[in-house]
Amino acid sequence: MIGVGLLAIGLVLIVEGMVYALAPAVVEELLEILRSLPVETRRLIGLSAMAFGVLLVWAAKSVGA
Repeated sequence: MIGVGLLAIGLVLIVEGMVYALAPAVVEELLEILRSLPVETRRLIGLSAMAFGVLLVWAAKSVGA
């Protein structure tokens, strides 16, 4: 169980690191866009991302990952 958690955190860090390494200017633009959104919209985006993540984890577990 701990191994799966470490794997998940590692994969997130890899993807996050790739974004910052390959397109730092795009990250800055996205941060500016996020700053201009109301708090409730940002919260909805976060909740949607979490729900999609749960769906992906459920799908992966269903196919035997």
